[in-house]
Amino acid sequence: MAKDTTKTTIEADGLRYRSKAPGSPFAATSSFGAATMSCFLCGKHRPRALLKSRKLLGKSQPVCAPSCKELEEQLTKK
Repeated sequence: MAKDTTKTTIEADGLRYRSKAPGSPFAATSSFGAATMSCFLCGKHRPRALLKSRKLLGKSQPVCAPSCKELEEQLTKK
């Protein structure tokens, strides 16, 4: 059950692939506060409003608030 092979070709400028869609899957927003960041613990991208800072390994890291599991349950209920 291997994935289908995708033929990619690099264009003349060497920067773009024809088979890849341009841009990022995380759309840039006009305000920095509405941007997404990934949780340091679960790795899922969340809006900054759903994250809190927690000191991990001697550095403040963004993590899901109140916890990854509780936030996932809240979001799946909606």
